[in-house]
Amino acid sequence: MPVDKLPRDLKKAPAIASNLLAWFARAARDLPWRRTRDPYAIWVSEIMLQQTQVKTVIPYWERWMQALPTIEAAAAAPADQIHKLWEGLGYYTRVRNLQKAAQAIVVQHGGRFPEAFDEVLALPGIGRYTAGAICSIAFNQPTPILDGNVIRVLTRLFAIAENPKDKTTNTHLWTLATQLVQQAVASSPRAPSLAPRAQILPPKAQSPEPRASFLNQSLMELGALICTPRQPQCLLCPVQSECAAFRQQRTEELPNLGERATSTARAFMAFVMTSRGEIFIRQRPAGVVNAHLWEFPNVEITGPTPDPSLVFRGLFDVKPPALKPLSIVKHSITRYRITLTAYQATLSRRPSNLPGKWVKLDRLQELAFTAAHKRLATAAVKSILSGR
Repeated sequence: MPVDKLPRDLKKAPAIASNLLAWFARAARDLPWRRTRDPYAIWVSEIMLQQTQVKTVIPYWERWMQALPTIEAAAAAPADQIHKLWEGLGYYTRVRNLQKAAQAIVVQHGGRFPEAFDEVLALPGIGRYTAGAICSIAFNQPTPILDGNVIRVLTRLFAIAENPKDKTTNTHLWTLATQLVQQAVASSPRAPSLAPRAQILPPKAQSPEPRASFLNQSLMELGALICTPRQPQCLLCPVQSECAAFRQQRTEELPNLGERATSTARAFMAFVMTSRGEIFIRQRPAGVVNAHLWEFPNVEITGPTPDPSLVFRGLFDVKPPALKPLSIVKHSITRYRITLTAYQATLSRRPSNLPGKWVKLDRLQELAFTAAHKRLATAAVKSILSGR
């Protein structure tokens, strides 16, 4: 669409797109998933990067790609393996959906990652943002993206004061993202080469120039490196001259995400039982947070802290042995601030019919635990081996 035909707030889209493309070509970080155009590898990175920092994801992505280098391998992997590879990343529904999608690709597409946006969007665990990211980065299609980083960049560039979660505002942001990626693709063929450092994009991706890929990645990169939630580096921003929030000195107040949900404190008590050189663990059931991961028996505590011996008897219906304090783990899940207090017990007689299993100490490292219970496992092994 010619610039003079664009709505008023979109008329600066061509300039923004041009400046972002030039900036990304010289400033893009060298990330391992940028060295490939394999849609499977890019897809895995995008799922891992949801609500997780790049520096955290890199070693996980590298281990995953080494262990499960193809869609077929991901589809066929045992559940214990995919959870272990994901251990510590959190939001484990992501990895289960990734495997379901891999299985769907094998069945419906013969193991070849689909290129059509609607087919990508139809896969389990893939929403509009992820489908747009995969199609633009892997296939250079002008599909828009809108994640937290991009929302922050766009609300500041266009001084959008309304809450991005509101339906009308969210639709407007998608329109802006669409226009930007389309303007990048429509750029003059006489524009300077966009090819960045060779280690970021292999030669096969250089022709035709991957403008849609670069534009979307530049929006994410700008939000991650320059247009940060607090203290954005506006003086280094390649689109500062086009930024309405900068001109209006409103960068710190945008985006308007509304009031944060109040945090809630929760307390749990866990018991690490050992017997005959083995330790007792149980697996979390399907349909709950951290489903299928392993943990130690535990119960939520409400009200005043009870005597741990009474809690032990209530859980296992046996007279409790001597209980020794093991560890206190504090962590957060969404808005919950959780304190997990653990006690250690050595049993001469094992309670019958416990829902779980006894395993050797050296087996613990093969299983995927929730983050808090992995810390308990480490503390327990250290305590047992030291003879406490």
